[in-house]
Amino acid sequence: MEIVLICLAIALVLFVSAFMARRRFGLLGLALAAGSLLSGIWEYEVELIASGLGIQSGPVTSAVILSLITMLPAGVLLLHGYAYKTLVGRLVGAGMFTLLALAFLIEPLGHILILQGQGADFYGWLVYNRTFIIGAGLIFAVLDLFLTKPVQKSSKDH
Repeated sequence: MEIVLICLAIALVLFVSAFMARRRFGLLGLALAAGSLLSGIWEYEVELIASGLGIQSGPVTSAVILSLITMLPAGVLLLHGYAYKTLVGRLVGAGMFTLLALAFLIEPLGHILILQGQGADFYGWLVYNRTFIIGAGLIFAVLDLFLTKPVQKSSKDH
């Protein structure tokens, strides 16, 4: 059951940060995909660097660092980029960002938590549907990029 609570806490933090930042889902979704690729590529090197810096390496340290690498590109883009203008857009974008981020983060979380009972069922459902959630999320991210209109600067000369 603790994985459900941890996922809810992470989801709350992700949703609130995306909602408050007002950033569009398209770039954030693709940034999550880039972060996931980077964490997969650097998985072995992260453990070597952590042990070289004197950080005790283990499954918890590895999962935390890989989760941070996954979230880093999206975290940077939360500070800069196109923004939603409507409340509905902000709600939908923040919800999609949260769901996609959880789909990318669920595997590292499962390695550090003890899964029992309903928590194991919840984790199994998320892992089973992970590829569908990521695939649909990335398709919606690309569609959101197509719907983004660049800001037109006025050409008035004063």
